[in-house]
Amino acid sequence: MQVYRRGDRGPAIAEIRDKLARLGLLDGPPGGGTAEDVFDSAVEHGVRTFQQQRGLRIDGVVGAETYRVLDEARWHLGDRPLSFAVAHPYTGDDVAALQQRLLEMGFDPGRCDGRFGARTEAALREFQRNVGLAADGILGPTTLAALQRLRRTVTGGSPSERREEEQLLRGGSALSGRVIVLDPGHGGDDLGACAHGLVESELALDLATRVEGRLGALGVVTYLTRGEQTSPDEDERARFANSVAADLLLSLHTDAALSEKPCGVATYYYGATLRGGPVRSVVGERLATLVQKEIVARTDLLDCRTHEKSWQLLRVTRMPAVRVDVGYITSAKDAARLGSAEFRDAVAEAVVAAIQRVYLPQDKDIPTGQFRMPALSR
Repeated sequence: MQVYRRGDRGPAIAEIRDKLARLGLLDGPPGGGTAEDVFDSAVEHGVRTFQQQRGLRIDGVVGAETYRVLDEARWHLGDRPLSFAVAHPYTGDDVAALQQRLLEMGFDPGRCDGRFGARTEAALREFQRNVGLAADGILGPTTLAALQRLRRTVTGGSPSERREEEQLLRGGSALSGRVIVLDPGHGGDDLGACAHGLVESELALDLATRVEGRLGALGVVTYLTRGEQTSPDEDERARFANSVAADLLLSLHTDAALSEKPCGVATYYYGATLRGGPVRSVVGERLATLVQKEIVARTDLLDCRTHEKSWQLLRVTRMPAVRVDVGYITSAKDAARLGSAEFRDAVAEAVVAAIQRVYLPQDKDIPTGQFRMPALSR
């Protein structure tokens, strides 16, 4: 789709202004008109605020992802009937609100991601059976009224976070037999960023291969989302990870900037602030934090910290997913590191150490930087 930015005008801008006004992010009444069709500084500020709330890239520009999430944010629970549509699933804040209500009453719709999938339908059917309604898996007026009458029954923290933690610990602390998907960014004709004689897609695949070898030695079943000649989109990568019932997904990238000054490593996990409150992957956050700490401890990359994002790959995967941007390829200092095989080995060991640590109970955890492959393989 077309990208909209400051200075643009027209019907599409009037629609964006209307959506921002309905969310309370733009002064004035929602609606169009000649005075309301300009992408001005107020719109840019509203877009940036929205992007920050929703875990999107904060650039003040309305591209495909920001527009999609902005459109989803307009729905309130009860605005429309909801059901499971395989080809085009319902998405929006109303779905997220439904998932949250089901979780609070002890039903399991999966991650509170605002997508009405098979798991959400199963949880809704179970709720309907429990309250004596026809278990058709459709949120209509009768089911909505039943949802609104009943109160929260699960207490003591976020139900979704507790479920995710319980699932993580269910298999014990051993890595052997776990299924982990490694996602090298870009690929095929999509080279990603290129600078200082390096190509992002090649670096990502090299890193993924190094991690894959180490995990394989520990008995982990590993899959890569792509080879050298392919470049699936984020939905395809997520569908693949879901189809193999992965326990974790790690997406490997390098970053880039217009200036040579930005440098360092950053990690990302699923999280956003929806109308009903914040949602996040607690295990994703824990893994991202461990990956960040291990890489910073084993290299001299600048610590650019861990951040929550609602990028599509992090959102639609059914398992905890983490993206790591290992240095800026546009930084001469970072590029010199990335060009070293020894450096990439250190990053691979850091990632494996973080994966092992995420499965360890707190009393058996080992300090950052002290895991080594011989110790991991015992």
